[in-house]
Amino acid sequence: MIDLHTHTTFSDGTSTPEALLQEARSIGLRALAITDHDTFSGFDAVLPLAPQHGIELICGLELSTQVYVEQIGRSSQVHLLGYFLGQLPPPHFREWLTTISSLRYARNLKLMAHLQAKNLAIDWPDFPLPPQTLSRTHFANVLLAKGYVPDRQRAFDLYLSDEMLGGIERKLPSVAEGIERICGAGGLPSLAHPVRLPFHHLALRSFIQEMTGCGLRALEVYHSDHKPEDTNKFLQLTADFGLLATGGSDYHGQNKPDIMLGKGRGNLCLAYTLLEAMKESVKDRHSPFS
Repeated sequence: MIDLHTHTTFSDGTSTPEALLQEARSIGLRALAITDHDTFSGFDAVLPLAPQHGIELICGLELSTQVYVEQIGRSSQVHLLGYFLGQLPPPHFREWLTTISSLRYARNLKLMAHLQAKNLAIDWPDFPLPPQTLSRTHFANVLLAKGYVPDRQRAFDLYLSDEMLGGIERKLPSVAEGIERICGAGGLPSLAHPVRLPFHHLALRSFIQEMTGCGLRALEVYHSDHKPEDTNKFLQLTADFGLLATGGSDYHGQNKPDIMLGKGRGNLCLAYTLLEAMKESVKDRHSPFS
């Protein structure tokens, strides 16, 4: 069993990288990808420890990008999973990621001011991480801890959803640029949890076809949010466009307590052959004869 989509305390998960490795070992995972948002810090922290846990640790990240969606009349975030299977990400890609962190920092400054203007008594010391690494989930946790909301979902409904935040958004790279950057760094880009994208079926198909032309290599077919009919639909799209299938739980620890490592919401049990196909694809791509 493998899990290729997980988060640690270096983004919006509640497990430290070390604890995540221990959890993976305890449930018998053969391979684990740490895919924190826009950073490799969690992976870097435990790379030397993985062999002693008997875990094959995969270098990955979940990259924040955006696309303009005509149906809703605004830009929408799109997450790309980037997997580095044949080599570690080069310095130039890591340096580029710092620009994403600066965009997150600028957004969070505006978000804090927005919430404080609503007479919510929160400030930076209330958070476990510096402003440039915080997600909206962290803000939801603080609002919950201070008693302003009864649960995280209510925090989003009242204060943190795209609709409630209006113009407070990060100016993220386009999906096409994100794909180009991952490919240029030797990585394999996969479209994360496609069921969440705000496209109807034909528009989603057109979008995936366009992104395949930009270098998209895979779809996250298997995910905790995907019902069997979603999985079947995305499998068909991989066949139609010659894409690989990737998968993972999107584990966040106690921030999403209904999602279990390796098993998702009980709908996952991913075989190692999924990862083998990804490795073969990268190997073929790097071959001088390809």
